[in-house]
Amino acid sequence: MPKSAMALLDESACSALSSCDATIPSVTMDLLERFAQVRDPRRAQWVTHPVAVVLALCAGAVVAGMRSFTAIAGWVTDTPTDLLVSVYARCGPAPTVPGPPSKATIWRVLTEVDAASVDAAIGAWLADRAPAPSTIPLSPNTSGSVDTGRVDTSRVDTATGIPEPVVLAVDGKTVRGAIDAEGNQVHLLAVTTHQHGLVLAQTEVGAKTNEIPMLPTLLDEMDITDTVITADALHTQRATARYLHDRKAEFVFCVKENQPTLFAYLNVLPWQDIPISHAQTDRGHGRITRRTLQVQSAPDDVPFPHVHQVFLLERYVTDVAGTPTSAVAVLGITSLTANRADAATLAGAVRGHWGIESLHWLRDTVYREDDSKVRTRSGPRIMAGLRNLAIGALRLAGRADIAEATRWASRRADRPFTILGLTT
Repeated sequence: MPKSAMALLDESACSALSSCDATIPSVTMDLLERFAQVRDPRRAQWVTHPVAVVLALCAGAVVAGMRSFTAIAGWVTDTPTDLLVSVYARCGPAPTVPGPPSKATIWRVLTEVDAASVDAAIGAWLADRAPAPSTIPLSPNTSGSVDTGRVDTSRVDTATGIPEPVVLAVDGKTVRGAIDAEGNQVHLLAVTTHQHGLVLAQTEVGAKTNEIPMLPTLLDEMDITDTVITADALHTQRATARYLHDRKAEFVFCVKENQPTLFAYLNVLPWQDIPISHAQTDRGHGRITRRTLQVQSAPDDVPFPHVHQVFLLERYVTDVAGTPTSAVAVLGITSLTANRADAATLAGAVRGHWGIESLHWLRDTVYREDDSKVRTRSGPRIMAGLRNLAIGALRLAGRADIAEATRWASRRADRPFTILGLTT
C-alpha cells in the first residue's frame, strides 16, 4: 500500500522539535512531535509540564470518552506512573516525573494555546496515517512544518476503469453550548475525507462572517490539487467554483434555491428523456432506500463556471412492507468530466457528503458536545479538535463502532495511548 502524506522535516520543523526528542524511527511525525510544534503561551521558567505532554494526555482522555476539563483531569490523575514516565521521557530528560498535570494546568493549556496550531497538528497526524487514496499532502503551515509527500491519486476502479479521485467534504458545525458574553456560539468549518471521515483541517467561522468566505481560508492550508471537493448547497457559489478551479481541484455541488437562476435552469432540463445511469437499493434500519442518478454533459449556456456535467439524484424510501415514507430529488453540478467521473462516482460523492454528518452526530452523542459549557477563549475549538482526533484515531484503528470503541478504550489506561501511538 502506498504511503500517505510522508512528512519531511525541514530546518524550522527540527528547531520546533528541540524540546521533544522522539524515539520512534519513522519519516512521519508522531503525535508528541506534532504537539511539540504548538507554541507554549506560558512563561518557560514556570513550565513543569511540556505543552506536548499536556495535549497528548488530554487526547488520551478524550479517546477514553472524557467530555469536560474536570473529567479529563480526573482521568489524567489516574494514569499509571509507567505510562507517564514514558510520555515525559520522550519530551526531554527529567530526573523525576513531576506527576500528572493538575486541572488548572490542563485548563490553562487548552484555553490559551493557539487553536489553529493544534488543529494543524491533529490534521497532519491523521493525514500521515490515513490509507491512500484518502489523504492529501498539507502545505506549509504557521507552525513551520512542511509535508511534501504526494499521495497516489491514480488508483483505478477495476469495475469501471475510471481513476478513483480523492474526495474531501467541507462542512460546518455549531458548538451550541459554547456561548460567549455577546451570545455568539462557536461555529467551526472543517474538511474531512469521505473514505474514513478524518478531519484534516478546521477553522473557526467568526460571528461577523459566515462559512462561504471561510472556505478558501480553510483550504489554503492544504494542497488540494487533483482532489474533489463536496459541500452543501450553501457553498454552491461562483466564486468558490473559480477558487477551486484556480487551485486545480474539482467540485461536486448540490443546487438549491439559494442559486435561483441555476436551480431554475437545471429544473427545466428534459430529465424525463435522460436514462437512469446509476441505481442502488439498500435495505436496513427498518427501511428500503432506492437511489437513482441521471447525468448528462452540461449545456454550453449553463449559468455557472467550470461545469462539465449536471445530474439529478432521486431517493425513495419505503418501509419493509413497501409503503412509501419519503422521496427526495436533488439537482447537482460538477466540474468533473465524464471520463473522470461516471454516474456511480457522482452518486458516491453526494452520498459520501451526506455521510459526513455522522461525525457531527458522534461528537454530539458520544461526547455530548452541544451540552458542553466550555466557552473560554480557544477551549471550545480545541476540545472539538480533540474529539475529531479521537474519532479519527479509532477509525484508523479499524473501529467503526465509535461509542463501543470508546467504552472499550476507557476500560484500560494503556489503550488510549496505544491507539494514539504514544507507547514505545
